[in-house]
Amino acid sequence: MIKACIFDLDGVIVDTAKYHYMAWKKLADQLNIPFNEKDNERLKGVSRMKSLEIILDLGNLNLSLEEKEELAQKKNNWYVEYISKMDKSELLPGVEKFIKILKSKGIKIAIASASKNTKLILERLNFEDVFDAVIDGTMISNAKPNPEIFLTASNYLSLKPEECVVFEDAVAGIQAAKRAGMKVIGVGEEEVLKGADKVIKNFENINLTLIESI
Repeated sequence: MIKACIFDLDGVIVDTAKYHYMAWKKLADQLNIPFNEKDNERLKGVSRMKSLEIILDLGNLNLSLEEKEELAQKKNNWYVEYISKMDKSELLPGVEKFIKILKSKGIKIAIASASKNTKLILERLNFEDVFDAVIDGTMISNAKPNPEIFLTASNYLSLKPEECVVFEDAVAGIQAAKRAGMKVIGVGEEEVLKGADKVIKNFENINLTLIESI
């Protein structure tokens, strides 16, 4: 029986993915590295430093650790600048209503996001007190597809992995949820998220039937 829903943040609760893309694109342009939205798909659900490595590989650039850390910080500063202007209107369609349904039925909810800016984003959305647990990139050592973030969330909720279902928009996140022994519902395109137990386009008109059917 499913007792908890664990949500990724970017692309699931809110579309911060566009702000990540804007910041990475700005950095890539400065480095004269061709970078487009298709390239950006490889960065979804991946840590900041790993994302930077992917971009540097696209440009065949080899940099020192110090240079990489400086670039990653520069990207994050731009990203924080973008998300600081967010508000509750940027919650994705149907999310708030679905979460209210879950809470009314006593189902626990958690955020599990690799983003170290998770708490800032939730604060900007006025959504920080909604979740029973918030696990972010400051609390884990291993990025998705490692299952650590989801296992940490289930531990915080005092639940077994098989009692949790994960909502993810990235392939790496779906792999991490599966490795954690959890059911996973993909949010996005079915042809991209083939490893999920079910795939939805968004949360509009979604109710408990979705969870009960997996």
